[in-house]
Amino acid sequence: MEKETIFSSQIKYLGIFSLKDYYQFCYDWLTEQIGLTLVEDKYSEKLNKDAKDIDIEWTAFRKVTDYFKFEFKIKYKIIALKNVEVVQNNAKVKTNHGEVKLILKGNLIRDYDGKFEKDSFRKFLRSIYEKWVIASRVEQFEENLAGECDEFLNQAKAFLDLEGKK
Repeated sequence: MEKETIFSSQIKYLGIFSLKDYYQFCYDWLTEQIGLTLVEDKYSEKLNKDAKDIDIEWTAFRKVTDYFKFEFKIKYKIIALKNVEVVQNNAKVKTNHGEVKLILKGNLIRDYDGKFEKDSFRKFLRSIYEKWVIASRVEQFEENLAGECDEFLNQAKAFLDLEGKK
């Protein structure tokens, strides 16, 4: 198995948003819109006076072929999250205020089952296969992965921007 980071970026937001809604939006977008299988690797909360600091880590992946797999490594850092009330459509609504940092890495994984790792001859065949047979497909997969990562970050940012304007 060989893992190559194709995309790496982050967004930051400070303001009013619903953590519960944001979490659900991101989860649904990754699983339903781009068909990833998602695993929560970490969820931790630290109380900090009247606020919370939360760390969340996800690994999301999708097999693209028998040889290639897309992997998203996502980290959320939520800092100084407080419960607040805002007036929305003449009604009080409970929501949150804090800072969100979302860090995303998009990895292209090759030979995820390790079929070409069994001996040096197979490794040699793999290098020829990648260099001469499927070079343009590798480039296409890299572009697709980067596009999906970029679109996810744009959607996550747009959600937060809309929440802040309600």
